[in-house]
Amino acid sequence: MSTDAATESAVTVALPQREVILGIDPGSRTTGYGVVAMTGPQLRYLGSGCINAGRGELSSRLHTIFQGVATLIGQFQPSVFAIEQAFLAKNVQSTVKLSEARAAAIVAAADAGLAVYEYTPMQIKQAVVGTGGAQKVQVQYMVKQILSLNGTPQADAADALACAICHGFTARVTGALGLKTASAVHGRWRR
Repeated sequence: MSTDAATESAVTVALPQREVILGIDPGSRTTGYGVVAMTGPQLRYLGSGCINAGRGELSSRLHTIFQGVATLIGQFQPSVFAIEQAFLAKNVQSTVKLSEARAAAIVAAADAGLAVYEYTPMQIKQAVVGTGGAQKVQVQYMVKQILSLNGTPQADAADALACAICHGFTARVTGALGLKTASAVHGRWRR
C-alpha cells in the first residue's frame, strides 16, 4: 500500500484550538450570560452578567434581549452559542414568555451565523455538579471552582456559565469520540 493510500484512509478529528462559548440562561426579565474560552481541556473565564430587560411591554423586553445578545456576540466574538432549553413550568404564561426570551436570544445567535446548542437544565447540572437535581447554590459553587473565580457569580450568570461549561465538556467528549455534538442548529436565513 502506498503512503498516499494510507494517508487517505486515516481519519483525524480536529478539535478547534480555541473555542469561545457564549452561554445563555434565558428569562423574560433577566437573561444571564456567561462567556468561557476552551483551549484543549482548559476552560478560562472571559465574562458574565445579566441582560436586564425590565418590566415593560413584552415586545420591548424581547428587543432588549435580542440587542443585548447581539452586543455580547460583537464584544466576545464567540464561535458557539449554548442555551438552556425551556422547561414546562406550572404557569403556562411563564413557559410561553421564557420560550419567547429564548427565541430572541437564538435569533441573535443565528443572525450572527453561530451554531446553536441546546441543553436541558438537568444536563447542565449533571455536567457541572455531577447530579441533575442540583440546587442553584451548588451550581454557583461549582462554577466558581471550575473557573477559579475569586467571587461567586450571580445566580443567572452562574447558570449561563454552567451552560457554557456544559457545552465545553460535551464538545470535548464528543469530539474525542469523533461524534457530532447533539442539538446543533446551524445557519442563518438568506434571501
